[in-house]
Amino acid sequence: MNQNWESKVKGLLKAELKRREVTYLQLAEKLADIGISESPENIANKISRGKFSAVFMIQCLEVIGCQTIRLGE
Repeated sequence: MNQNWESKVKGLLKAELKRREVTYLQLAEKLADIGISESPENIANKISRGKFSAVFMIQCLEVIGCQTIRLGE
């Protein structure tokens, strides 16, 4: 059951990054600007596993300029 939730959050974050054409390298740089040290590789691993904190997700969404997310159609 957890895998479905992990897939959902992974998909949400990946979709927002793609929508804004932000790479993992760019995301790492944007996170560094707010004092969060993450390598592009570490970000890729976290997102691919779908196992990351809500704090990490909000930080990512904030730095890429995402104000709202849609959970469904």
